[in-house]
Amino acid sequence: MDQEDVRRHCLRKRGKITEEFPFDEEVLVYKVHGKIFLLTNVDELPLSMNLKCDPERAVELRERYAAVRPGYHMHKKHWNTVTADGTVPDDVLYGLIDHSYDEVVKGLPAAVRKGLESGRTPQSRNSHETPKRTLRS
Repeated sequence: MDQEDVRRHCLRKRGKITEEFPFDEEVLVYKVHGKIFLLTNVDELPLSMNLKCDPERAVELRERYAAVRPGYHMHKKHWNTVTADGTVPDDVLYGLIDHSYDEVVKGLPAAVRKGLESGRTPQSRNSHETPKRTLRS
């Protein structure tokens, strides 16, 4: 998994998906309706991502995979830093991105959640804003 794989996967999500560099030119953030669900340093190899996670599942993942650690610079109970170093299968990584998105969507206002479920909110399908900086290959 690389940055482009992450980008393609995130931008396929329902809702207003944005990708931006709000902190500096290295930390790329993906948001759904203004709420962060993934952060990654575009200059770091191997790829690592901060992903929101159910607290119980977060602990289980940390015990199972050495590449899953408490979230760097995040609320450690709710966020994991996951390194794509080959020890966590890609299908699991994609599942963790999906789980992070779902966890963030749970916290959105009810009207937005309902619209996402029905596909009827403004920008509910593949709408995104592109950041000023482009990803490096």
